[in-house]
Amino acid sequence: MSHFRRALLAVCLISCAAKAQDPAPPAAPTVIKAAHLFDARTGQLRENQAIVVQGTKIVSVGAATNLPAGARIVDLGNATLLPGFIDAHVHLSMEMGGNWYQQFYQDLMRFPADDALHAVPYAERTLRAGFTTVRNVGSEDYTDIGLRNAIRDGAIEGPRIVAAGYAIGSAGGHCDQSPYPPDVVAPAGPMHGICSGPAECRAAVRYQMKWGADVIKICTSGGVLSESDPVDVPQLTPDELAAIMAEAHAWKRKVAAHSHGDLAARQAIDAGVDSIEHGSFLSDETLRLMKEKGVYLVPTRMASFWTLQNVDRYPPQIADKARAAAAASADAFKRALRIGVPIAFGTDSGVSPHGMNAREFGLMVEQGMAPSAALLSGTREAARLLGVDAETGSLEAGKFADIVAVPGNVLEDIRATEHPTFVMKQGRVVVGGP
Repeated sequence: MSHFRRALLAVCLISCAAKAQDPAPPAAPTVIKAAHLFDARTGQLRENQAIVVQGTKIVSVGAATNLPAGARIVDLGNATLLPGFIDAHVHLSMEMGGNWYQQFYQDLMRFPADDALHAVPYAERTLRAGFTTVRNVGSEDYTDIGLRNAIRDGAIEGPRIVAAGYAIGSAGGHCDQSPYPPDVVAPAGPMHGICSGPAECRAAVRYQMKWGADVIKICTSGGVLSESDPVDVPQLTPDELAAIMAEAHAWKRKVAAHSHGDLAARQAIDAGVDSIEHGSFLSDETLRLMKEKGVYLVPTRMASFWTLQNVDRYPPQIADKARAAAAASADAFKRALRIGVPIAFGTDSGVSPHGMNAREFGLMVEQGMAPSAALLSGTREAARLLGVDAETGSLEAGKFADIVAVPGNVLEDIRATEHPTFVMKQGRVVVGGP
């Protein structure tokens, strides 16, 4: 090969390498316009707004004028733009659908792979209902952690998940989902969330964090859908609660406490818990303490609504607890509003079918919550509770493009949240795309 040809080849190779290293030009931005926009910083509507999205993030939010040249325009007309909804209390690896006996059979017969595969459509339904982030508070076999990872990696479609792994509680309590005779199924231990004494409870927290838990879920009182335990009695001692809180908070994990009973909730609050889930029998004194300490109430009105609709399909002892808890929780929720307890949106979906999550907004409004406050509970406040408010929960520049649109003026019809016409998660259109 001549010197000239060698030189020409070298120039070509250098030129081709330079071209290969040139970054691809950024995709054109997307502009989403609508008649109304819910501002989760103020709880008010803004009119004729536009959101500019580039990649996964929001670039700007403002009046629908002077839009960037070359942008793709999505004009949703007479609709309300909102931050992607956040549900702080779901169970994506199960779905009872109102039949306690069927769920008991499923728990007995399913392999972990069954639960994981069934969770895939549950996650997809939840996202398509407008919920771009959820907190999964308890799942056996670390199914929720695997689901979180698969969604994060783009293998399946679903909301961003803040996962708990196994819920932690006492032997025989609401978190102990192994009611079988010990000669048939070995009793669960700390690795599976069941502990006795501070040392075991500390170990149970460590195991969940070891395998990837983002949050720690505990059962401080009895439950409605567990067959043998009284619904309102404490199930963890103050020393056990102190060990759990110390270990979780040292690892910068928040703690969510299932608690129907007042004393159980009070003990968890004294120990430093971050949220009380359900809170059916809370007293005014406990509610005032929650307000003082900034402890969130996640009221799960949907769980009470759904269990009452299906109460005759439960064993008698569960039906009695369901009726008592539903009546008490409605009263406690109204008093929590009056006292000013911070409220975060949570449904307990899995008890009710997945994808119906937005009904919680209407149920809270029916109990006296202002529509704007209900929307804040499922956006800004839930984001704060989950610790993701720097990334989502409001429509602001720099945050993820988690965006939902619903028909009309949402403050005039809160039930519009049940019918999203547009859903975007981190810049990708899930509902309402071309």
